[in-house]
Amino acid sequence: MTSPLALYLAVFGGLLIASSFLDRLAGRLRIPGVLLVLLLGLLTDNNLSTLPGSPPPLLSLHRADELAQVAVAVVLFQQGLSTNWQALRAVVQPGLRLATVGSLVTAVLLMGAVLGLQQLMPSQLPHGLAPALFIGAMVCSTDASAVLAVLRPLATQLPQRLLDLIECESAFNDPMAVVLAGLALAIGDGASTDGAMVFSAVLRQFLLGGLIGLMGGRLAAPLVESGGRSWGQSNQAVVSLAMLFLLLGGTTLLGGSGLLAAYVAGLVIGNSPGVNGKRLDRAYAGYLKLAELLLFLCMGLVVDPTSVLRLLPWILLLFVLMQLVRLVAVVPLLTGAFVWSEQVFVGLCGLRGAVPIALAIQAAAHGPIAKSWGQSMPALALGVVLLGLMLQGFALVPLARRLELVPAAQPLQAPGESHGSM
Repeated sequence: MTSPLALYLAVFGGLLIASSFLDRLAGRLRIPGVLLVLLLGLLTDNNLSTLPGSPPPLLSLHRADELAQVAVAVVLFQQGLSTNWQALRAVVQPGLRLATVGSLVTAVLLMGAVLGLQQLMPSQLPHGLAPALFIGAMVCSTDASAVLAVLRPLATQLPQRLLDLIECESAFNDPMAVVLAGLALAIGDGASTDGAMVFSAVLRQFLLGGLIGLMGGRLAAPLVESGGRSWGQSNQAVVSLAMLFLLLGGTTLLGGSGLLAAYVAGLVIGNSPGVNGKRLDRAYAGYLKLAELLLFLCMGLVVDPTSVLRLLPWILLLFVLMQLVRLVAVVPLLTGAFVWSEQVFVGLCGLRGAVPIALAIQAAAHGPIAKSWGQSMPALALGVVLLGLMLQGFALVPLARRLELVPAAQPLQAPGESHGSM
């Protein structure tokens, strides 16, 4: 084993152990674990040039992009596995509206706002349609795991239909973000080419990814289930992960979207008649946790905290615009299906998580646009995610009580006090 590899294994092993403890500590503090993992990555010096031999950085941007793509594929695959059509049937229609129309409206409105800011301050923001669309796509999807972690104290008090809607929206809006971000990267790659050709190329890529994911999921479901019956739960997780890697690599080699294929395959496998979705979800939980920790740790390592501070005014502005735009997109789509207080709560509880992180790293490592506008995306994404977890996240429980979505707290009864009249 070479010395650089030994160094990387030792450092990443230590960081993952620390991340696991921080994630457990966050659960006791009732905050999302990724918040502490992100802070750990930011506090870890990625520059190893001071060591003997002047080794390269602990994690290069290109390596971080590769790790992030695999990690987010694992996350999307698990989202598909855990999406139960039967349990979410009551909220599928409003959930799909939010995930498709809502995400598209959010991305387009944010794109328009960024284009307007580009005209007002052309020297301080990346100029052009591609970065504006990418910013809108990057933050248009939500992370149900972060929201549900924050709402854990009220999990038994909030209406179950409301929690199901939050989970349903998050399960289906990540592919929309991936598609729109892919379109933005394609526009950035070929700004001089015909727009219709760029759109058709991106559409073909994602149609191919969806088709391969559908076919691969149907073929993999019997193998995954037979693996669970014959070899046990642990081997079932290995088989499902192997199928994911096969689909991810094969789809990418064929020119399709591997991330979309991963999500569709997980959705098909998790809802196949012979597959025990809950058992498979439990078996897969360890891989999911490793993927999430790696993803947020990578983001913290490759982003310079000073770049976040330098872009802080734009991060704050983007965060405020994101909240306003999401309310504008969500409330009309839920009118008639949910009461006003529930509409407002869903509009304000869209925390961002893994997908914006992975998309931002992809833009920063994307050759044609990396030096022009891609390099600023990780700092923007990291700032928005951190603000959401720290400000928006801590406000959700008081907001639910303020909107009277949970029963009022009952006063404590004094010792010896009787409920009956004398």
